[in-house]
Amino acid sequence: MKNMEILLVEPNETVALPVIDVLKDAGYKVRHARTGRSALLNEPAAVTLVSSSLSDMGIREWVACHQKQRHGGVAIAIVEQDEGILAAETMKAGATDYLLRPFESKQLVNLLRRVEALGKPMANIVAESWRSKQVLQLAHRAACTSASVLITGESGTGKEVLARYVHEHSSRTDEAFVAVNCAAIPESMLEAVLFGHVKGAFTGALQSQSGKFEEANGGTILLDEIGEMSPAVQAKLLRVLQEREVERVGSHKTIKLDIRVIAATNKDLREEVQKGNFREDLYYRLDVLPLHWPPLRERSEDILPISHFFIGKYQDSTQCRLSADAISALSQYQWPGNIRELENVIQRALVMRHGDYITAQDLMLPVALNSVNIPMMQTERFGHVEAKKHAEFQFILDKLRQFGGNRTKTADALGVSTRALRYKLAAMREQGIDLQSLLGSAA
Repeated sequence: MKNMEILLVEPNETVALPVIDVLKDAGYKVRHARTGRSALLNEPAAVTLVSSSLSDMGIREWVACHQKQRHGGVAIAIVEQDEGILAAETMKAGATDYLLRPFESKQLVNLLRRVEALGKPMANIVAESWRSKQVLQLAHRAACTSASVLITGESGTGKEVLARYVHEHSSRTDEAFVAVNCAAIPESMLEAVLFGHVKGAFTGALQSQSGKFEEANGGTILLDEIGEMSPAVQAKLLRVLQEREVERVGSHKTIKLDIRVIAATNKDLREEVQKGNFREDLYYRLDVLPLHWPPLRERSEDILPISHFFIGKYQDSTQCRLSADAISALSQYQWPGNIRELENVIQRALVMRHGDYITAQDLMLPVALNSVNIPMMQTERFGHVEAKKHAEFQFILDKLRQFGGNRTKTADALGVSTRALRYKLAAMREQGIDLQSLLGSAA
């Protein structure tokens, strides 16, 4: 925490000084900017606290500019008590969280600690986009309570991973985490699976068996795809949530529960309630702390980091990288199957590749690339030399397209020999640029 630097953007010196003192007492390094524009010109900080009382620009505009500059740091809005709508608008613009003024010192420090937790490596979860960081910030808040959580999102977005994140950051982290896929269990068996049964409760019940709720007692239970649960089981689940106790099927003995319930669904439960498919009272019992995982296409900044995560997870001892055309293909694809589809694609590409690079052809995506532009080469330090080389390669590619891949005409247009052009094309391939994929048969 002591290494994290905070930039406070507050025009009022009298308001700023107490906040600076709190931050310094908590061990943070602090810089102070009095205007929004000067803050944008400042060296980026890990966290920027920006006030709604800026005199030179609106806070929503400031957050949008900060997001567009992609500093990589987190923006937190500080707004007045009656500016709830403005707070929501700053979140839509890219703020990770907000504070309502007046606030206690403890609230500020706790918020910063949650932000700091987001910056630490997390097992099986990658969050580079501001939208993902917003969700994790809310998940961290939810973890600090024992209230029920409802996670929504399309199939494959990682709802179970988010549920585990809530559990692991809660006071129950050392207790059991039990996940139940309600859609994968036959309706006739779901009640016994969830609540357990006694010997002889039904045909085939040769011995008593504890249910998933008992197994998760003291910890967390995830009810995945809860929208598929039948009305009869919904009614019994509602009673369990209300009474915090469970009865095994065939028994009248109650078992007390101390448990955190997380439900997940890819359905719109409000709509299901209106259709009569889901109990309204159960919905409100579950929807205490709602979390929504956006689809991967809406958090495109996560695509490449997640791809690299899966490459590291599944590759053999060989160090494998993504070629420039593969990066372009991954970034442009819409990912209807979300992270689950991306994981499958990377696994397949690692099998199909012929060298140290994964190319667009190796990905075998179901749609062709719409663009044949070369993306910026992925280097840790992108400077003038790399930019010049990128521009040169793009110019060569454009000429090749203009002349249908004819090397002689392209060389003449470039003012170089065909031999020199061959060397340039070889250098492009060494950088991972798949000319065959970008130009088709003309390459």
